[in-house]
Amino acid sequence: MDPVIIVGAGPVGLTLALALARQEVPSVVLDEGPGKDEPRPARTVVLREDTAALMQRLTGLPVDEAGARWTGWRSLRRKQVMREITFDDDTDPAPLHIAQHVLTGALRESLAGEPLVEIATDSRVDTVEQEPTGVTAHTRGPKGTWWRGSYLVGCDGVRSTVRKLQDIRFPGRTAVERHAVAALRADLPFEGALLHRMPPWRTSGPSGGEITGRPLPDGVWRLDWLLPPGKDLVTPELLLARIRETLAGWTGGSTPPYELLDTGVHTVHHRLARRWRAGRVFLAGDAAHLLGALGTQGLDEGLRDADNLAWKLALAWHHGPHEALLDSYQSERRGAVAARLRAADQVLPLLRGGGGLRAYVPGSARGADALLTDGHLGRGPLGAPGAYALSPLAPRHLEGEVPVDTELGAPVADVRVTAEDGTFVQLRDRLGRGALLVVLVAPGTGVWDRKHWVTAGVMPRLAAAVAALPHPAELLVAESYPGAAAHSVLLVRPDGHLVTAFGGVRPADLYAAAEAILGGPAKTETEAGSEAGSEAGSEAGAGASAGMR
Repeated sequence: MDPVIIVGAGPVGLTLALALARQEVPSVVLDEGPGKDEPRPARTVVLREDTAALMQRLTGLPVDEAGARWTGWRSLRRKQVMREITFDDDTDPAPLHIAQHVLTGALRESLAGEPLVEIATDSRVDTVEQEPTGVTAHTRGPKGTWWRGSYLVGCDGVRSTVRKLQDIRFPGRTAVERHAVAALRADLPFEGALLHRMPPWRTSGPSGGEITGRPLPDGVWRLDWLLPPGKDLVTPELLLARIRETLAGWTGGSTPPYELLDTGVHTVHHRLARRWRAGRVFLAGDAAHLLGALGTQGLDEGLRDADNLAWKLALAWHHGPHEALLDSYQSERRGAVAARLRAADQVLPLLRGGGGLRAYVPGSARGADALLTDGHLGRGPLGAPGAYALSPLAPRHLEGEVPVDTELGAPVADVRVTAEDGTFVQLRDRLGRGALLVVLVAPGTGVWDRKHWVTAGVMPRLAAAVAALPHPAELLVAESYPGAAAHSVLLVRPDGHLVTAFGGVRPADLYAAAEAILGGPAKTETEAGSEAGSEAGSEAGAGASAGMR
């Protein structure tokens, strides 16, 4: 079968290629650039717990060395500390701050020795053609040629050629926020990340100004200044003045020594593609969505796109068309991103409007701080990973279901489990291999060798049920899981989202849940083509009704 064509060699496209390779699916990455990235210290990303774990799992990158884990978070308003958080590796993992070129370099290095991935540099797509059994793309440039693939994924950024060739609209708002950005090396009198609203040395700008300081390795900091609305030019002199007054204000004296490494202006747009799937063509990352106001991070969502789509494409590539499964990519991921965009758009007028949140809500200074903290730390409606409880793949009406602390459709907790070979591993280490995960909660098993309990109690019956599932699954055993009673059985998707939990071994319910999450029984090529043809007439109307609201 033909490889998957991935258009774009940014972090999202490279992550998708690596995730597909881990599931034995070949791909071709069409990179319009020369195959390397210019170091830009001021262009950084913040990865939350789930996306940082995804990067470490795929690349083997020691993320704590390549980036900086924040020791804490502090927010100030004028001179008052509004909130102070100390992160704990076990209960409250810190976000990871890393330069984007370092992340992209690690992905490229991992792909360099991957036989299932071909990267074609200096290859800009100008034509995409589809037919029932595949897709063809043409590239121009020194290596211009035709490429044949089974599916094509546009990871080619905000000006996506793939999106335009598929005539997919990209509505939304432009210049929601603008920030002046500087990366510099300096000795600051605090650790961890800092959000400073209305600093006492500034009286102009929205709400008197807003500055974010986020540490990187080797004493480097990224500083962001929220700019007033409009298109006023940020001159080098203006930026240097802001750097000096900020450093002097934070140190309580004259400007301390610093080394300026990089500068820029970051403009935040909010946009959402009407459709994320057009037949065998998909969109992911900035080609599908733009967000980032109020401290949120768009790359986080792009990496989640790749993780969600990879196992679905892999299943369809290995086992034939699963149209409901492939359709679920748009409904799950577009729904999650749309919810974050709606939350940000609802909050923006309150936080950035002339009267601010205090004009609406008593005690709103702390409320505003809480909302901004959620965005920066990846919590709440502004920042938390999306849950797929309303996914079309979610099983319905299973009598044996029991609640656990993880919401259905949300990412699972990263507990320690015993694998089938008897080794102890973290649950997230078993993700991304294309298999379903079945986790038995069995207190006491951690202190005994697996051979002593693998044939005892409910294990034989559960092992037989797992072997009979309609898709390969791995049986894992955990000493405990948050909110789960002894002998609970959890079913987990290949991308780490909880499908459901049962109170005991229930083979029929487990099978029904597994079949539902796979999109139902696979269709033949003929059935899939017939179904796609019957739905083509209504696609435009459906795309319009699914637009950004």
